[in-house]
Amino acid sequence: MASSTKLFATVCLLALLSCSVQGQLSTTFYARSCKNVEQIVRSVVAQALRKEARMGASIVRLFFHDCFVQGCDASILLDAAPGIATEKNAFGNINSARGFEVIDAIKQQVERACKATVSCADILALAARDSVSLLGGPNWAMPLGRRDSRTANLGEANQLPAPFFSLSQLNASFAAKGLNFQDLTVLSGAHTVGSAICSAFKNRVWGGDSNIESSFALQSRQTCPTSGGDTQLSPLTIPNTNRFSNQFYKNLVARRGLLHSDQELFNGGFTDALVRKYSNDAKSFFNDFARSMVKLGNIGVLTGRSGEVRLNCRKVN
Repeated sequence: MASSTKLFATVCLLALLSCSVQGQLSTTFYARSCKNVEQIVRSVVAQALRKEARMGASIVRLFFHDCFVQGCDASILLDAAPGIATEKNAFGNINSARGFEVIDAIKQQVERACKATVSCADILALAARDSVSLLGGPNWAMPLGRRDSRTANLGEANQLPAPFFSLSQLNASFAAKGLNFQDLTVLSGAHTVGSAICSAFKNRVWGGDSNIESSFALQSRQTCPTSGGDTQLSPLTIPNTNRFSNQFYKNLVARRGLLHSDQELFNGGFTDALVRKYSNDAKSFFNDFARSMVKLGNIGVLTGRSGEVRLNCRKVN
């Protein structure tokens, strides 16, 4: 408990934005209107992770893909409907984005406790935070007060960072959202948990990249043949412990990054020093990850009277 409190204090002191109030977001936003919301979210996420630890990585990815498309507004949760071209059909989401049922379960419980009060965008932000924490990663105070969008943006969702991106492409993508190369490097560390489908790394392990350790390439080919098998899964980080740690960076230093885009972070470029630092210092990684997640969660938020608080995360009111 003491170490968790210390990390909260560190994030508050060092984050670029205030930990208590960030713009119109606040860590005490629901203190009166729905005081038990964080306990409800954590309980449902914990239950989901007990059933399948990989779900934690999926929820974090869902949050990232939401925030990178017209801001952290829960637009990724909207199903197809008249006037809504769902982001679920984007190249980076179709057949891979998951965790929607967990968000639905949380929303149902929150609605029973606090009718029409807590946005789906805030539920997703809290679920991502709790997924990291419950898998052994850092905890942090998450500013709240986001509102939900009434629209989705399939076109922008089709421009999400891809597993074949170069370092310059990754940096440009993050910079367009107000995130710097440190945010890029540390948020990529979420790949310490989770899996990737064969089609995302097939070219890399079958000779497309030279910056890959040979035995790792051979091992990865076992679950990713040259022909077919495109949807077969491999862990993003080995050994696959389903625990949030700095192992991802140790793998990059050893040229064992599964995705081309991940290994780009340690390939003679300007992020090499940070990768090496995090590979040797888990505490620094945890502290910086918490700060960057807060920063990510403030991209393009709707507040005040903008947007709405959806009653069902899959459709507008």
